Amino acid sequence: MATGSIRVREPRLVYLMGASGSGKDSIIAGLRRRLGANSGVIVAHRYITRPWQSGGENHVELSREEFKIRRALGLFALDWMANGQHYGIGCEVDVWLASGRSVLVNGSREHLEQARVRFRERLLAVLVTVDESLLEGRLRARGRESELQIEARLKRAREYDGQITGPVCRLYNNAALEDAVQRLEQLLTGQGVVAIHA
Repeated sequence: MATGSIRVREPRLVYLMGASGSGKDSIIAGLRRRLGANSGVIVAHRYITRPWQSGGENHVELSREEFKIRRALGLFALDWMANGQHYGIGCEVDVWLASGRSVLVNGSREHLEQARVRFRERLLAVLVTVDESLLEGRLRARGRESELQIEARLKRAREYDGQITGPVCRLYNNAALEDAVQRLEQLLTGQGVVAIHA
């Protein structure tokens, strides 16, 4: 895999992906706490057909009927289905990009190509990467999955990691969470050089 680097200067849609247990939601929550009003960065909320009290990310809850209506009206820039739920990224992200702000979205590895087609050169794909032994430990520590489910998640993480093609920035989250949050903030605000793997 070839590696290059860029310094992000123009407004980008940063499409953050990662396996369950990689710390993606924690990184996003940490970033929200760090960003100031003048950072030039907006973190987009996802629209999801699951209860808002379900934990994890701060999302907008929609019924399945509401979701279908919004999709029919063209109110989603991106949408997909995973784990029995519908997920959407609102078309307000286009307005934010046009206003000169970078936008961070919580994306899906499986639907990266859809995002690349939609946003083209404005998209920067970022994959949160964790060593498998750490990922396994985190999945066990949170106590939400059975042994079989943990094995399935680890297998899925390996498979998707090998299937992702095209330019992608890897954000390693093997150390302190704050380190990953800081690197993502630097990427979004153009303060750091981004390593791109293709």
